[in-house]
Formats: sequence, structure tokens, C-alpha cells
Amino acid sequence: MQLYKADLHTHTVLSPCGDLDMSPQEIIHLAKERGLDIIGITDHNTSKHCPLAKKIGKQMGVFVLMGVEVTTKEETHCLAFFEKENELSLFEDFLQDNLPNIANDTEKFGYQIQIDERENIIYQEDLFLPSAINKTLEEVEQKVHGLDGLFIPAHIDRMKFSIPSQLGFIPFDLKVDAVELSIHTSKSDYLKKNKYLEKKTFIQSSDAHFPEQIATAVCWLKMEKISFSEIRKALKREDGRNVFTEEEL
Repeated sequence: MQLYKADLHTHTVLSPCGDLDMSPQEIIHLAKERGLDIIGITDHNTSKHCPLAKKIGKQMGVFVLMGVEVTTKEETHCLAFFEKENELSLFEDFLQDNLPNIANDTEKFGYQIQIDERENIIYQEDLFLPSAINKTLEEVEQKVHGLDGLFIPAHIDRMKFSIPSQLGFIPFDLKVDAVELSIHTSKSDYLKKNKYLEKKTFIQSSDAHFPEQIATAVCWLKMEKISFSEIRKALKREDGRNVFTEEEL
């Protein structure tokens, strides 16, 4: 078994809040430079940059976990990850079908652009991607797992756009593969006030929107090798695999 360093929550230029320097190429370059073995690409309500990021990651020796940060009907943020591009594409269709018709205000929120491998702009999204989609938390979870994906409530310690901030607590019957903490707390401190989650797997991520934020919060996955199936086992803590926050090492 080996330990692999991971930051599973980063935004590209396709997120309106993402810095214009956050191209897939630059993100992977910085991930490699900062010792990351695994990085998650998680734009708001879209996964369109994931295939490109995965291709670049393969070239540079960084495993890209293809994902998305979904805003549910309750305005909770959740991470969803998929192994195969066809599963990712089906989930992208699900998101597009349920994204409200609200225009993006570029002056207020920023541009939402998709680029190619040479960093040429190939698409600009006109709808405001961070809008809450027309599907509930439970419906999103069921769709993710129906496509054999991983479902992780995002930054559960935050006072905005987390499940606890919107609902008061994480429902006991919600099927999660892990829960995520932001850089602003530690697992031990969070559990002091939320003991009901002590049996859950915790990850910690940067939620990077700017280059300097990449790898500022990480977790470590204990696995035999890097693969989607091994990551799933680590999150389930099966067969000797495990996940650790930095304070636990």
C-alpha cells in the first residue's frame, strides 16, 4: 500500500468564480509541481473541462478524477465523480436539462469559458452555472449512484451552500461516499460538535478558484495503486485502503 496526495475540489475557468489563469493545463502543471498525485476537477454544474484535464493529467503523471460540483434545489453543494466519460456525459445531460434559464452576468460574476488543449476559447456558457438545478439533494444522489459515481457533500463546515447550512444536518439516510471539509477547520474540531458523523469518511480539499489555492488543503489516500476503483475502496475503507486528513498523518 502507498499514500497518495489528493486535492479533490478545484475549479477551472469554466466556473464564473474561477480565475482566468485556471486553465486545465495550468491546474495540472501546478498540481504536479506541488506534489499532488490526484486532482479532482469540479466546476459548477458542468463537467465539460474534465476530459481535457484527464488527457493532460495522463501526459503529466497526475491522475484526474473527473467530477462536478452540483448545486441542488436546496442550494447545497455536492461533489460527484465518474470513472468513464460516457457516465460523465450522461450526468452532464442531466445537469443541462435541469439548469434554470438564468443568464450569467459577466461583469458581476465573470466569464464561463471552455478552452482546448492549446488554450483557445472554444465555447462560452451564457447560463449562470452556479444556479440551483431543479433537482433535490436526494434526486442528485440517486442519479450519481445510478451512474456508478461517487457522491460527496462539499465543504460541510461552511455556513453557506453546505448541507448543514441549508438543512441543519446531513440526513441519516442520505447515501454518501464521504464528506468534505474545507481548509477552515480540522476533522477533530468538526467532530467535537458533530459526533453523529464520526463513522463517515472525511476528505479535505482546497476548493481552489485561484492558482495559489491549489493543494492548500489535501487528503491522503492509502491504496495499492491509483485508479477509480481503488479510490472507491479507499473512501469505503475496504481491504486495508483508507483516507486521512493531514492532521491524522
